[in-house]
This record gives sequence, C-alpha cells and structure tokens, in this order.
Amino acid sequence: MKTSGGKVWLVGAGPGDPDLLTCKALRLLEEADVVLHDDLVSKEILALIPRATRKQNVGKRCGKKNIQQEEISALLVSFANFGLQVVRLKSGDPMIFGRAGEEMEAMRRAGVDFEVVPGVTSALGAAASAQISLTHRQSASAVAFLTSHQAKTAKETDWQAWVRARATLVIYMPGYEYAQIGGRLMEAGMDPKTACAVISRATSKDEQILRTTLDQLPTAARMAAPTLLFVGAAVGIGQETQPAADLEWLAAQYELAREVAPVWSTAAFGDTEPRLAAQNGANLGHPHTAFRAQEYSGD
Repeated sequence: MKTSGGKVWLVGAGPGDPDLLTCKALRLLEEADVVLHDDLVSKEILALIPRATRKQNVGKRCGKKNIQQEEISALLVSFANFGLQVVRLKSGDPMIFGRAGEEMEAMRRAGVDFEVVPGVTSALGAAASAQISLTHRQSASAVAFLTSHQAKTAKETDWQAWVRARATLVIYMPGYEYAQIGGRLMEAGMDPKTACAVISRATSKDEQILRTTLDQLPTAARMAAPTLLFVGAAVGIGQETQPAADLEWLAAQYELAREVAPVWSTAAFGDTEPRLAAQNGANLGHPHTAFRAQEYSGD
C-alpha cells in the first residue's frame, strides 16, 4: 500500500553535459521540492535547479563518504512521507552502479511511491564523445560494464570468458590500477596490442582522452577523476584513418547510392561525381543524369 502525499524520482543526470539531460529530468528538477544529488553531478546541471529548492549533496566519491547509504534511503522516505516531491539525482543512469536497487528496496518497504527516470550512462556518453563504437560486426559482439573492484578481484576464468566473447570492456572508476587490470587481461589471452582508451571527465569542457594499448596501459598518465577505461578491438577502429577524404571510397559510395535510389542520391550527392572523377581520374560510367521522380517507381 502506498503512503499518501509525496513521491520520489530516481533521476539520471547523464555524464555531465547539461545538453544530455532528458526533457523529463529537467522538468522534474524544476518542479521538485527537494533534490538529493551525487557528488559527480556537474555544476552546470545543478545550476538548473531553482534557488528555492532544497539541495543536498549526498555523494560518495573516491572512498570518502559524507553520508551512509542507509541515511540516504531514510531521507528519501522521510521527505516523501512529509508530502514532498523528491528528486534523487544520480550521475549517469540510476540503474548502472548507482545503488538504485538499495534505495528502491527501502521505498518499497516503506510504501513510498517512486519512479525511475533513465539517463545517459557515462560509458555511452564517453564512447560517443570519443567516437568509439562499443560494438562492431567484425570485432566486438558484446559489451561489459565493470567496476574497478570487479576488475581487480574477478577470477581468471571471468576474464577468459570476456576475451572469448570478443567483448568491449568498459571499466568504471578504474583508479590507477592499470597494471593489475592489464595484466589480468593478458593472462586471460587478450592480445597485448589490444586498443585501450582512458577518458577523463567525459562530455565536459575538461574532457581528456588518452589512447594506448593493453601492454602500454601501465605507463598511462594519471588523469583527473572521474575516469572510464575502455578495452577492446573495437576501441581502436577508425583511429588509423587519415583525415583526408578517400576519393576512391567516396566514388564507390556514390555508385551504390545511385543504384539504390537514383533520384534521391543525386539530391544528396549533388555534383560529387564529376568532381570525384576529375580529382581521382576515375571513370564512373554513365553521365551524371538523374531520373525524374515520376520515372522512378521504387521497385
């Protein structure tokens, strides 16, 4: 049975960039009576909370705890029972290493009404910012999110399973245990030249990206927290690509698009064909002539 009055929302704040906050999350922040937030929620997002709203930092960071988890749960229940609208604002997504399970259990036991509002988890925000595709048809058929505690204590067989699965590994809160993590992965059979990336303060103006390989990971520079460690073959894809356009590849893409949809390919590519032919010495076949829309049936 639900108690009357207040309600709690477990809201994901995303990785830091306020533009990645969901519309629903923003609306709830504007309407809340109380916001209990993590230490990692960016100041730009906290600035969106109205001045009249009660705000309290209940974060736990780098092993330092200003407040116990049981106390946070008790605050959520108490504020809701006073009839207040409460936002529990968590960095990233509430359901990914956010202790949402413990807080939901406390509210269920107390009969408090609650709702979960997802956010962009840090791994996805960082991957997007660094242009890392976490999956790839040729090299990565799985993704695993781990914490540094799991990474340092998991048995060797666990690592072997991830290596066999060709998984991209994303390790949250890796600290500076790079040598230990890299050593376990190489012992499990991962290629020492497997690509790695350490991303600090993802999506913020202070973001830093360090790219290396598994065997060189122990020598990686220490970067400001919070950081994420990405490991896997997919992490390195595209990093060897030159910034200049590949004219031969572009010509092939134009031909493919023209075969699939001749009318719309012309609109999309414009005068690409003659320009490519002149620059690349390519013979692209028939003249650059579009079908009229009424002549193209789409069959």
